Amino acid sequence: MIHGFHAHVYYDEHTFTQAAALCQAAHQRFDVPMGRLHRRPVGPHPCWSCQLSISTEQFQEVLLWLMQARNGLSVFIHGLSGDDLRDHTELVMWLGRSYPLDLSLFGSPADASRSSRS
Repeated sequence: MIHGFHAHVYYDEHTFTQAAALCQAAHQRFDVPMGRLHRRPVGPHPCWSCQLSISTEQFQEVLLWLMQARNGLSVFIHGLSGDDLRDHTELVMWLGRSYPLDLSLFGSPADASRSSRS
């Protein structure tokens, strides 16, 4: 069961100001929690990024807005099910260009399968 979503806005030094404005606008418009504006790759993300936390109730409205407001930025969106590997591989969508994630942080699919059975 999905109990929420994360939208990770990707950017670099050239698009930092644009991404910061987008994330601030989402935070103010929808009152979604906004994470830090990272100036280095964090977690499985290969690019600088900022996380927006979106409730299931807000998802459709925020997604439609991001589709129109992202202005060329890539946004990685994933569900929150409690299974990090599944959340970042199966419960995903991209707005714009997609990037490979570093999934080694979550262990292998076999490890995840074993831990879900115990």
